Amino acid sequence: MTDNPNIPAGENPAETMRKVMEEIGHTDALSFAEHHKPGEPFLVSVPKGRDVKDFTEAMHAVAERVKPFHRKGTARLETLASLIDWANRFQGGSSALFANPDMTAPSLTCIADYHGAGAPEIDDDFGDITARHCHHRGTYRFPLSDEWKTWMTVSGNPLDKDEMGEFIEANAKDVMDPTPGIIDGKENDTLQPWENRLIRTARQIEGRFGQLHQLLTMSKRFQVYETSDLKVATNRDTGEAEIQFLNEHKDADGKPLNIPNLIIITIPVFRGGAPYRMPVRFRYRKSGATVKFILTVYNPEKAFEAAFEEAADMAREQTSLPLFYGTPES
Repeated sequence: MTDNPNIPAGENPAETMRKVMEEIGHTDALSFAEHHKPGEPFLVSVPKGRDVKDFTEAMHAVAERVKPFHRKGTARLETLASLIDWANRFQGGSSALFANPDMTAPSLTCIADYHGAGAPEIDDDFGDITARHCHHRGTYRFPLSDEWKTWMTVSGNPLDKDEMGEFIEANAKDVMDPTPGIIDGKENDTLQPWENRLIRTARQIEGRFGQLHQLLTMSKRFQVYETSDLKVATNRDTGEAEIQFLNEHKDADGKPLNIPNLIIITIPVFRGGAPYRMPVRFRYRKSGATVKFILTVYNPEKAFEAAFEEAADMAREQTSLPLFYGTPES
């Protein structure tokens, strides 16, 4: 029996202290919902002046050890077929494809959790219910073919005689001799569409297609002799005279040079892709005793666009997803 009024009758001091400490050290979970949901704050009232601590991040970290709250990350696919299979595996009602037709780094991306279609639908509790994280992505970067990179590197750059010969010999497999119809230079319905296209191109740029052996011969024996003729023109009304020097390039026999200025190459744009026929302009530039050769791929953008659009359309058809040209929101 104790005389202390703070200790209830029939209770010893140790038991009383235990109850007091339990009351002081009691924690309260402060929740605004009956069941805690991912994304909601998780607050706990703790001792030491009854501070309120935010354990939201800690709770989420523990929960994600078992299962993530949402899918995220970017899968980098090695083939177009793999990108299509990935899209078909993870796509939902809001998934979309984005095609980036950059000639130096073309790519195709599927965003599995893209935003829903239509205008934002605002809910008082959840905000825009059509918004998504856009965190789950699959990307395919188109590998440019070795042939494409080789010809694009040399395109427009002057080469000396030996360099041009070595280049043509090393890449002779890419050069296609013109067909009889192309050499004839007249469009008609009996020719293939690509033959008529090359004939039109030659006509537009005043070109003439040559054969591989002609290039190889020129690279080994090409010599340019320059002659200058003096031309004097007199205006009879004023008596003024105009003097011009007419330069003409001739071969070793003294005959004017008459060389083809176009060749045809057949190369794929992307590694493992279909080959495309493209004209290459052939020019030479004489400076003193030096002759430089210039091979320039004519309008390569057309072949690139055709190859890229073909691949992008294949992805759209085989996934049934909307396709956008450009880059998605970051």
